[in-house]
Amino acid sequence: MRAWTLIRFYTVFVYIFMFAPIAVVLILAFNKAEFASFPMTGFSLRWFERLFNDPTIMRAFRTSLTLGLMVSAISTTLGVMASIALVRYEFRGKDLMTTFLISPVLVPETVMAVGLLIFLRYLHMPRSFGLLLLGHSILALPFVVLVVQARLVGIKREYEEAARSLGANPLQTFFSVTLPLLLPAVFAGALFAFTISFDNITATLFWRPSGMETVPTQIFGMLRNSISPEINALGFVMISVTAGVPLLAGGLARYFGRKNRARHPTRSLT
Repeated sequence: MRAWTLIRFYTVFVYIFMFAPIAVVLILAFNKAEFASFPMTGFSLRWFERLFNDPTIMRAFRTSLTLGLMVSAISTTLGVMASIALVRYEFRGKDLMTTFLISPVLVPETVMAVGLLIFLRYLHMPRSFGLLLLGHSILALPFVVLVVQARLVGIKREYEEAARSLGANPLQTFFSVTLPLLLPAVFAGALFAFTISFDNITATLFWRPSGMETVPTQIFGMLRNSISPEINALGFVMISVTAGVPLLAGGLARYFGRKNRARHPTRSLT
């Protein structure tokens, strides 16, 4: 009993140590005072107002939002196609292809960022938004593949074979049978890809062109000059997005799962 008590205490301590700095940022974003201090002198939203009236920060936010949506669309499309190929078909080099798709998770992000930058410099390609889009898509693709594969393995082939036996071609089978069953994983993978792109800073510093800022690099640049209360407000927005999107992904996955079971109750019994 004493050992379990110590384990519980240690677990609580670790969580407090991890999330206390985040809680401080969230609280100080509403501090009325010019300087961050406790106790707070009052509650105010003026730092958010100043934040959203700053054209530089708003431009960085639009860049991150556009980049995240494009990365989500590209990596989700490629991830679904790759997952179907790896789960439903047998071909030479399948294990090698799986390792290749998952390798960005295994390689340190800094190493990948420098490697891709050197390779494109060898091809005489400058840093650009396209390079940023390509790099973020590479980083997000493994997570989409892992999520979609895990769902696809649990979908029985009999459903697809039944559709084919009734005259549906492969494309019709995919859109009528496979995709609806995959939809929770597709949404979850897309939202995870967006989150990975939106809050990435290490690789973005290597790949972004001069003069282009995303929200994380904007925060990094602001911290080098001074600690402004606007940084706390911007950090609040970043934490809300990066924490809220995965929660939304889980909620959507459960919603579509319940909706699919309600629409096809016999499938839960097979």
